[in-house]
Amino acid sequence: MSQNGVHILIFPLPAQGHILPLLDFTHLLLLHGFKITILVTPKNVPILDPLISTHPSVKTLVFPFPGHPSLLAGTENIKDVGNAGGPAIVVGLSKLRGPIVEWFKAQSNPPVAIVYDFILGWTQDLAQEVSVPGFVFYTSGALLISIIIDIWKNFEAYKDLGLVELNGLPKSPRFVREHLPPVCLKFKEDDPTWEIIRNGFIANTRSFGSIFNTSEALESDYLGFLKKELGHERVYSIGPINLVGGPGRIGKSYEANEKVFTWLDECPNESVLYVAFGSQKLLTKAQMEALTIGLEKSGVRFILVVKQLTAQQEEQGFGSVPQWFEESVSGRGLVIKGWAPQVEILGHRAVGGFLSHCGWNSVLEAIVAGVVILGWPMETDQFTNMWMLVDNMKMSIRVCEGADSVPDPIELGRRINEAMNNDLLKERAQKMRDEAYEAVKIGGSSKRDLDFIVRELAQLKS
Repeated sequence: MSQNGVHILIFPLPAQGHILPLLDFTHLLLLHGFKITILVTPKNVPILDPLISTHPSVKTLVFPFPGHPSLLAGTENIKDVGNAGGPAIVVGLSKLRGPIVEWFKAQSNPPVAIVYDFILGWTQDLAQEVSVPGFVFYTSGALLISIIIDIWKNFEAYKDLGLVELNGLPKSPRFVREHLPPVCLKFKEDDPTWEIIRNGFIANTRSFGSIFNTSEALESDYLGFLKKELGHERVYSIGPINLVGGPGRIGKSYEANEKVFTWLDECPNESVLYVAFGSQKLLTKAQMEALTIGLEKSGVRFILVVKQLTAQQEEQGFGSVPQWFEESVSGRGLVIKGWAPQVEILGHRAVGGFLSHCGWNSVLEAIVAGVVILGWPMETDQFTNMWMLVDNMKMSIRVCEGADSVPDPIELGRRINEAMNNDLLKERAQKMRDEAYEAVKIGGSSKRDLDFIVRELAQLKS
């Protein structure tokens, strides 16, 4: 169905876990015939290559990154600074508001809507200024956003509590203070950086529509809460978007990892645990030691993905795989150094579990693959995702908690062994996978919401 070039501006946050889901959504809009412009800074242009080679009609709008006093010159992506540098990147990007407004005024066929990443909430004020609707794209789940909205609303009441009980939310989630979303924990009143971020989250609640990479089967309670809270029905769940996602997800070549799949082909069904902690996280020496001993003691087949450390990272106390480890688990375990084709590995019939930090994209990839999640949440939204999976849905187990925690290796090995032999957890994982596939099919809730968004956008005229 062609929209005769209804023009949409897409504004992603330059962080891998944010940009890929939004580009997957952009791919879906392109399949429906929309005319797309994507706003990026120069160093992030290459991330768009897979999408543009599939859809050559995509235009890029490239503005130089305005920078920030706390960032080194040339820093334009959160992967270069870690999550702690995220606020400075958001504030740097917010200085583009003036240039973007000027660009809008100069266009003969300007965009009729802006779809922007939820961390860039100041974009909603920009959308109002140029008189187009803003659609906020949440790369997280609806539970996280429900918690953030509730905490901002009742900030004074919550700010000194050690244990926070969110009784205004469905199922009354409870968290120790340090497991709350960092955007609430780190907020400093009268600090200009944090004011921009907080005001952005508040601006998001005024957007015309909210789009979530989640599904009703996963989060109907919290999607419902947000509809009530925002006072309208334009809260859409279109996930898991990695099921309908576009080009640019495969990344590196399959051939480089051929030996991994040859090895997996020889393993029994659901016997292998995949262990990986996302694109940002490095383990300390003590954590790596405990993890490797735990894997050895577990008696379970596994694939462990670790990063190649720089000399500087070694000096800072980050850990690489101990020398004895690979020999002692030879045949039962594989170590991959560097990048791994996570989606393809999780999807292999031999893989039955995923020991993960529980970032939202990893959670969705595990659900789509129908594997059991063993959680070790460390930061950002990972603690709230873990609460949902373990305490609310009872489909996962915690094996450790916290960025600096070192698990007891014997206990870790025991938990891994138990989880990998737990038929009830495996059954629940399969059920969640089936529900995810149902959601994106014709007649499914995520497909229905995608069609609603397409219709809303198609009606807009410049």
